[in-house]
Amino acid sequence: MRIFFLVLLVATTGCAQPQTMKVSIHSFTVEDINGDSFSMTSLKGKKVMIVNTASKCGLTPQYKKLEALYQQYKDQGFTIVGFPANNFMWQEPGSNEDIKTFCEKNYGVTFPMMAKVSVKGRSQSPLYAFLTKKEQNGSIDSSVKWNFQKYLIDADGFLVDVIAPRTQPDDPQVINWITNAQ
Repeated sequence: MRIFFLVLLVATTGCAQPQTMKVSIHSFTVEDINGDSFSMTSLKGKKVMIVNTASKCGLTPQYKKLEALYQQYKDQGFTIVGFPANNFMWQEPGSNEDIKTFCEKNYGVTFPMMAKVSVKGRSQSPLYAFLTKKEQNGSIDSSVKWNFQKYLIDADGFLVDVIAPRTQPDDPQVINWITNAQ
């Protein structure tokens, strides 16, 4: 009788597959570059490119193309959200105020910029943990390879693709994704 009960217990509890619930970025609230709360819920219905940025990187000129892309598609349900990070060769050493001034003065950045975060390692921000771990985003495992890596989020808040840092923001793959109705 004990063996039957043990088998029954294992059959009903141990073999059940855990349900993984797909979470969207809309469940996150982050801090913007001015120190205010920014609810990712405000992005519902928009396609979003999340990009980690740095002011002293060889890829920093991508700010210009990011801003142009934002200006071209912001009224068509698309936005960019920048997250400054100092994870790669100390290429973003400034304060949030320094970063904001640099972006506005040198590249005319108007897309939403968030407070500086860590995009990898032990102090990785919760949003970047979500973006890089399939167990959290339900879609893709990745690691942030360098500054200006891009994460494409659909209008429902789900991760759909990761774009390499050296791939330009206006690459045909990105434009096709933005302009595709899905």
